[in-house]
Amino acid sequence: MVMHYRLRDLMLAPALISWVRLPLAACFPLVVGRPVAAVAVLLAAGFSDVLDGWVARRYGLVTPTGAALDPITDKLFVLTVAITLLVHEYLPLGGVLLLSTREIGELPLVVWLARSHTARAARANAPSANAGGKLATVLQFSAVSWALLRQPLLGLWVGAAAVAGVVAAIGYWRRALQNSRPSSADRGSAG
Repeated sequence: MVMHYRLRDLMLAPALISWVRLPLAACFPLVVGRPVAAVAVLLAAGFSDVLDGWVARRYGLVTPTGAALDPITDKLFVLTVAITLLVHEYLPLGGVLLLSTREIGELPLVVWLARSHTARAARANAPSANAGGKLATVLQFSAVSWALLRQPLLGLWVGAAAVAGVVAAIGYWRRALQNSRPSSADRGSAG
């Protein structure tokens, strides 16, 4: 079964929640000098990331369009935060790269999902939250908050986020590859 992008799916509740991360990304560089406001933007983005997936699964609103939109808005938000932290010297380049291990590992997967009808259909037909991904997000946002607040032991938070990011990226890839394989019933009916 091939599933396509539909413009109307961009107006469903999960997509609208995903879209919220774009103005939050635009806002982050403006508030980075005010740590409490910057952490509030991070919390709002993290909440929207959890909420869009939950709403989609809970109300049967998982679509190929949403499956592509969610990781794109995530990556744009994280990229904006990473560049802002680098430019404002909250983290050195090495710290930003470590903090971005999940996004770097998932970038080819996001491109594949955006371009492949089969991959989007597989993700839409087997929606599930990735516990490793949620843990990586919590650790990333904790590390960024730690950096914004200029707290000690930042390296431990960045390291933990990097390890969790690698584990999450592997989990996303494993699930995407397993879901995109034809089932034994599909293989039997093809012959």
